[in-house]
Amino acid sequence: MKVLVSDKLSARGEEILKQGGLDVDVKTGLKPEELKAIIGAYDGLVVRSVTKATADIIAAGKKLKVIGRAGAGVDNIDCDAATKRGIVVMNTPGGNTITTGEHTIAMLMALTRLIPQATASMKAQQWDKKSFSGREVFNKTLGIIGVGRVGSVVASRAQGLKMNVIAYDPFISKEAAENLGLELVDLNEIFTRSDYITVHTPLSKETKGLLGKAAFKKMKDGVMIINCARGGIIDEKALREALDSGKVSGAAIDVFEKEPPEDWSLALHPKVVCTPHLGASTEEAQENVAIAIAEQIVEYLNTGMIRNAVNAPSVGPEMLAKIKPYIELAQKMGHFMGQIITGRISKISVNYHGAAANIEAKPVTIALLKGLLSSIMDDVNYVNAPVIAKERGIDIVEAHSSKEEIFTNMIELSVVLDTGRRYLAGSVFKPDDLRIVKIDNYPIEVIPEGNMLVIYNKDLPGTVGKLGTLLGKEHINIARLFLGRDKAKGTAITIINLDTEVSEAVIKKLRKVPNALFVQRVTI
Repeated sequence: MKVLVSDKLSARGEEILKQGGLDVDVKTGLKPEELKAIIGAYDGLVVRSVTKATADIIAAGKKLKVIGRAGAGVDNIDCDAATKRGIVVMNTPGGNTITTGEHTIAMLMALTRLIPQATASMKAQQWDKKSFSGREVFNKTLGIIGVGRVGSVVASRAQGLKMNVIAYDPFISKEAAENLGLELVDLNEIFTRSDYITVHTPLSKETKGLLGKAAFKKMKDGVMIINCARGGIIDEKALREALDSGKVSGAAIDVFEKEPPEDWSLALHPKVVCTPHLGASTEEAQENVAIAIAEQIVEYLNTGMIRNAVNAPSVGPEMLAKIKPYIELAQKMGHFMGQIITGRISKISVNYHGAAANIEAKPVTIALLKGLLSSIMDDVNYVNAPVIAKERGIDIVEAHSSKEEIFTNMIELSVVLDTGRRYLAGSVFKPDDLRIVKIDNYPIEVIPEGNMLVIYNKDLPGTVGKLGTLLGKEHINIARLFLGRDKAKGTAITIINLDTEVSEAVIKKLRKVPNALFVQRVTI
């Protein structure tokens, strides 16, 4: 079998691929049309961040079985297109955790002591001690937003510097935070107490612009900001304004909304220390991820065993064929649940009934966890989902019952949060017909796919009509509509599948519809 390495990869990675009996071609710097012209000859493709494995290129890869990313992110790979073609997409989560955490600390120290500015002054043959007076980090308060793998590394290093570390992460238990020696606080307290704030969350609808005008107003005068996570978490315009006003005394930025930036004003700001997305750029990290992805691809192409896939569970090919509908249902249920819950998760229970009780459930439960956690954080796959849950102090309980409920097969998901308990049930009607059949106390038959609206409302005449009329006025077409209620004139649930995504402005209008109690976007 043939593998194409289209981005620069450690020589050790290439060696492992060849030792695994694969025919390896290394062709870097290919233009999209050049890659598209040759990809049809290969069974595997290895990329880093330069190559864009678009839908067109994936469609041209008639023999492709696997795409491997030597790194954590897969934003340069069209995972949906690969999944539809049955191509496994693998990455190497954790390979650059230490490196990114260390880069964050390096940026914090460079910012604090004005090292880049002083270096530039010296290279201009100027001896200007007065202009570059810094401060100590000792006993200063560092606020960490997101304490996953990288955030945890930053916390431990900052504790070594004798900083006071506080953290915000709505998805980690207090016990897990205490084990890391962290004081868990709410987001508002991060803003008001911190001398430094560093972000380590994925970029999502919830975190986009998380540090914006409103957040900066709450912060201490002279606060310092660090972002080595994802561009877009910080509102760059709001940050520039806060730097100009002096509210923020300095910022260290490794990631930008557009890379390379289209607007260089933030990077050029005199109070900003910046690097061109170097968080994972060390020899050790690149060697680690090259070795890892090479070993994973060799194992998959030679044995069918899957590790660190972002779009398939870690199971053999025969078992995968049997349980694939349940895996897809479970992942959709988890993804749905992850977008409608609020609060800190303490326990997840998964119950299998009827025919579903007789399947190999472990990969199905992992798929459910992956779907739920990936709605909340970045870089979750079928291998690390259970580890992430454990790190956050989340108990996982799995049960089986051969007794059939209303449906011949059913998967139940119950999530216990500090805000209450939420429940979902799903069933495989046919391999290509997957349904959510109950949400909390509401029996309903929902097709979980695409753009959706989840609406709780009073069960009163005209409510659904008003919701539909508003969507019509906004030129948003309803594909399907599902209804459920607890009792007549009680509380009802309305689930709507839409042809297009709904803007936040429309969501706000829907929430103002008389008798609407709760409106949430969900994307599957």
